[in-house]
Amino acid sequence: MLLAQLRPSPLLGQRQCALRSSPRVAPCPRQPRRLRLAAPQARQVQEPPSAPSKPPEPPANNGTPPAKLPELPFTELDIAALRDNAPPAPARPAAAKPRSSAAGKKGSSRPLTELDMMVIRGRDHDAPKVQWPQKNSFIEVAWDQLMDSAGDIYSHMRRSIKELPTTKAFDKLVGIGSTLRLQADKPVVLLLGSGWGAHSIMKVIDVDQFAVVCVSPRNHFLFTPMLPSTAVGTVEFRSLLEPVRVANPFVDYFEASCDKIDLDNKVAYCTSKNAYKDGRLPKFEVPYDILVVSVGEQPATFGTPGVEENCFFMKEIPDSVGLRQRIQNQFELAALPGTSEDDMRTALHFVVVGGGPTGVEFAGTLSDFLREDLKKKYPELMPYVRVTLLNSAQTILTQFDDRMQQHAIENFKRVGVEVRTGMRVTGVTRDTITLRGGEEIKYGLCVWSAGNAPRPLVQQLAAQIPEQAQYQPGEKPSKLAVDPFLRVIGARDVLAIGDCTLMVGDRLPATAQVAGQQGAYVAHFINRGFLPLQGGMDQPPPCKPVSTSGLMDNMRDATMGDDEGEAVIYMKKPFNFLNLGALAYLGGDSALTEINLPFTNIKLSGQLAYLVWKSVYITKQVSFRNRVLILFDWLKAQVFGRDLSNF
Repeated sequence: MLLAQLRPSPLLGQRQCALRSSPRVAPCPRQPRRLRLAAPQARQVQEPPSAPSKPPEPPANNGTPPAKLPELPFTELDIAALRDNAPPAPARPAAAKPRSSAAGKKGSSRPLTELDMMVIRGRDHDAPKVQWPQKNSFIEVAWDQLMDSAGDIYSHMRRSIKELPTTKAFDKLVGIGSTLRLQADKPVVLLLGSGWGAHSIMKVIDVDQFAVVCVSPRNHFLFTPMLPSTAVGTVEFRSLLEPVRVANPFVDYFEASCDKIDLDNKVAYCTSKNAYKDGRLPKFEVPYDILVVSVGEQPATFGTPGVEENCFFMKEIPDSVGLRQRIQNQFELAALPGTSEDDMRTALHFVVVGGGPTGVEFAGTLSDFLREDLKKKYPELMPYVRVTLLNSAQTILTQFDDRMQQHAIENFKRVGVEVRTGMRVTGVTRDTITLRGGEEIKYGLCVWSAGNAPRPLVQQLAAQIPEQAQYQPGEKPSKLAVDPFLRVIGARDVLAIGDCTLMVGDRLPATAQVAGQQGAYVAHFINRGFLPLQGGMDQPPPCKPVSTSGLMDNMRDATMGDDEGEAVIYMKKPFNFLNLGALAYLGGDSALTEINLPFTNIKLSGQLAYLVWKSVYITKQVSFRNRVLILFDWLKAQVFGRDLSNF
């Protein structure tokens, strides 16, 4: 009965009805459902432990009526629990009954079941209190993640066995017209994106219980922290990739973009990335039961004129490939006979806008490339080479402390990178960068890494949910506000992770570390059978029905309506971010490293930090193949130098 939440409803996200003064609840209008609901049985409720509360005192005999239960908005789960055809349950003590003012009215009312009373009291004292939970300690969070990882090993072993040619594969999706339908009756988990959060979900989610569909214009996972290394040839870009179909062969992937989401009917409308020869772009729809939004963000230009037309970004592999070609082209242009000194200075002036980790690491990596490789091949051009880092803030790498920030600036001076802070770019033309105050800088190549902006899908989704407006940092929606369980506030059965989210009450950094942990949390969340239901700070936590006879331990049985003899369990653990620290490469075999431990933070700089940086990046690769390829690329660059081919 309770698992009806996995199907679309026109009542989605709306307040449906309020508790009347009579024990009988007026039924809300309901639409026909695609799933048959079994007749509810008398049930017991397993409630999470809560602080003991003082039992209500009976009313005095002075005629004063007993305290009235607050009238609360009911969700669709509540209405299903209070259906009129539920069997009667033993009457509760008078002190615990809701007060009835309907005496004398025609018609009889049934006693409420234990589940009914739990729903009614859900925001009073018996059901879990809905409030921002206290953070767990470092050790508690680390232990939970360790136990989850241990459980994932078994899932991966089962999956690897099913990949054998002699083993029957999972049920697949089939297309009927432009709409996808399931061959088997399994809940559909629709995953938007293929970045850090989405990749973690694909690695962990149980495809025995769910049909997982991934929609993304990028058919691979990209290890973005090492993207600057691919732009100068230290690492080949294919060494940082893992195709979606390799990450989990049982995930149905479609190379497309999601244009619109119908939250009421639970349908995503998508457009293919690839067109037919006549220019037509295929369009299709994906009905879902649970939606996970993990689309990340796009580079932010802040409305600066000329940025999109004249600057390079550091977001995807095509950006890195184009940047690598442009660097080589600038040196070949400056090496032509008859080139004036002014033209050489302009062509060989490389400007990086943005003092965050991406901009800093690219500036450091570029300085290595210039000093270690291009200097040997173009020695006569080196007096004209300049690298400038512009940042609008008064410092760089603001996530580190002042001492480490100063070390970064001093290291840049050592490797030949000019750092200019407090410089705001107001315009970019083909060969000139204009700063606030009117100063103009001639340049040959500009890399823009000044921040991120929301994607149109996120803005559109946030705009159609009224509850999202109060959590937006600006006038326009920019992120999806999520509650402690990563449920989108105001939406039903929608989860969101990664850079596109705003954690209400606990602002988290937009890093790969956060997105990866959120993805694993959501996958375990779904695997354990918890239903997201309605997201919100004033909503009950996710819950799941549990069979008292042990016959309904997974979502497949629940979807088929075999819900006999169930109790309800609330999810107790919200998402807790385990901050392991931060890394940044500065060039010249020097880096910054901050490692967070339970009782102290270890802060390193220089060559020792560089060794830690390399160790962490190699161990964080998503597959053994990637580790081998990157180690080989590092060895090749050290022995033979970086490749200078231009193609």
